Amino acid sequence: MISIIIPVLNEVNTIGSLLKHITENSQSKHITEIIVVDGGSTDGTLEIMGAVISCQAEKSQKGNLTGARPNIKLLTSEKGRAKQMNFGAKNANGGIFYFLHADSFPPINFDQYIINEVKNGNNAGCFRLQFDNNHWWLRLASWLTQFSWRACRGGDQSQFITRALFDTIGGYDENYIIYEDNILINELYARGQYVVINKKIQTSARLYEKHGIWKLQYHFWTIYVKKWLGASAEDLVTYYKNHMC
Repeated sequence: MISIIIPVLNEVNTIGSLLKHITENSQSKHITEIIVVDGGSTDGTLEIMGAVISCQAEKSQKGNLTGARPNIKLLTSEKGRAKQMNFGAKNANGGIFYFLHADSFPPINFDQYIINEVKNGNNAGCFRLQFDNNHWWLRLASWLTQFSWRACRGGDQSQFITRALFDTIGGYDENYIIYEDNILINELYARGQYVVINKKIQTSARLYEKHGIWKLQYHFWTIYVKKWLGASAEDLVTYYKNHMC
């Protein structure tokens, strides 16, 4: 069974659509729960979650939920995606964790693809990426994610990992305010525990649209190189705040 864990902070425009997408494109028999972990939203995200959970409770009382959709839960934690995801994992029941960004929509039958990989001995991995923007660079960047190169990985591709492997690694490194996905991915690559599923997850290009494609890509590359050269978690977040906030 899969526990889907979604960290959110002010995702009023996406979380409702994502939850609907998940329930319509997966089988409830594979998913034990969807855990949304809020880090202090102030934009209406909590109100949407409240409405979703109330609707779920009402249907459950009427006996209309059996076999229809997984249980949706709302948790709150300290702000910080690594902290939020670890907190979600700590409170999850599934044997497989699936970490998903609030603006990334996984492919149809994503749950079955994940289960198939775990059955085949692949205990961690992601999907290929497709941006919701047709700019040629973003199309190229998306195309490159089909390859197993570590430089082509990122949190927007989502992350599945067995509970056992996640616990062995120690979860996400909470020292990293940014780049936390890549820190875990680096550890998985070092262990030879990574597979790219040849199906596309669609993610928002909103940061590229906000900052400009070339400007944002330059900053992403800079952060990657800084980490490769030994920059600390504090150095990375300082750079991020100075250039991308």
